[in-house]
Amino acid sequence: MAAAGASGVAVAQGKPPAPVSVPDAAPAPDAAPASSGAAVVADSVPGAASASAASAPSAAAADPGASLVTRILAQARQQSSAADQAREAEEAAARAKEAAARKVREDAARKKAEETARQQAAEREAARSAAERQAELARGYAKPLASYTPGEGYGQAGSPWAAAHTGQDFAAPTGTPAMAVHSGVITSAGWAGAYGYRVVLRLDDGTELWYCHLSSMVKTSGPVTTGEVIGRVGATGNVTAPHLHLEVRPGGGAPVDPRTWLTEHGLSV
Repeated sequence: MAAAGASGVAVAQGKPPAPVSVPDAAPAPDAAPASSGAAVVADSVPGAASASAASAPSAAAADPGASLVTRILAQARQQSSAADQAREAEEAAARAKEAAARKVREDAARKKAEETARQQAAEREAARSAAERQAELARGYAKPLASYTPGEGYGQAGSPWAAAHTGQDFAAPTGTPAMAVHSGVITSAGWAGAYGYRVVLRLDDGTELWYCHLSSMVKTSGPVTTGEVIGRVGATGNVTAPHLHLEVRPGGGAPVDPRTWLTEHGLSV
């Protein structure tokens, strides 16, 4: 500023300006690298760091490699999710199938139990009905003797008979009352050869009952009722000891087993 003032003074006085000598400026230090300068500027400017960080995603998005990796990862996530969904669907289907099979088994077991219960109930009812029928039959039928000892049975072979035994023997003392097994009609009474004195009782269904080897005949004709005395045990005819020989002939034909017939009609002998 002193030099400038002096020059101004000289001009003002009409004299040529004196030369001014200005020292050379000191040389500047070696220039720093551009990056360093940029870093300094960036560090020195407020908000420069955040602006740089904000520009990073744009740079990554613009990177083709990063975009490819992003798509691959997205596809992998989609495939994993699809696999999980498929597995869950398979598991759900398996659970539903097992539940359906379990229901089928349970239904079959329930139906079987119900059928078994019905069968058992039917069997109990049938047994009850049979017992009632036997009791009813027993009330309508009577044993031929009140007291006896079972003797020779139907179909047995022995020397007293020319063929197999055709009836059931009931051993009892002579004179023991012989009773009508069921109500019916006396159709025949008298001597019958090897049978001795015999009384034939015909029931309502046509079955004939032969009372043989009697010592005496109490009823020789007409209707009789269940339990009515029609004769007495004896030892007449082809016998060795007193007993009642009873034959059962359905329809007046061939004889059948008296024990079975009596059992069918509610009597146990």
